[in-house]
Amino acid sequence: MARIAGIDVPDSKRVEVGLQRIYGIGPTLALKIIDQANVMGNPRVGELRDEDLNRLREIVDKEYKVEGDLRREINMNVRRLMDIGSYRGLRHRRGLPVRGQRTKTNARVKRGGRRTVAGRRRTVTKK
Repeated sequence: MARIAGIDVPDSKRVEVGLQRIYGIGPTLALKIIDQANVMGNPRVGELRDEDLNRLREIVDKEYKVEGDLRREINMNVRRLMDIGSYRGLRHRRGLPVRGQRTKTNARVKRGGRRTVAGRRRTVTKK
């Protein structure tokens, strides 16, 4: 297994897919990194030469914020929002949706399981 940015990338995967195992690298960024490293075709990670692997490692390490650094930065941003008491920070603190989604009906994952409330049964009206 090749090791890039502290992550073991499986040899059986294509380079484009294998790079996406690294936190912070998605499909678009993976293609961009492959173009920068001048890797021709779409080889599997196990088929890469050592020079190609080293080039990929250098590009990922020097030019992009990935894995621990990226996680730390995101956590610091959320913590800053919570500390200054912004609306988004309060939503983070309460574990509710942050980006304006409705919570009256959906958002079951964030709000937890349904709790039955007494007296909420609908009455059928006869005409």
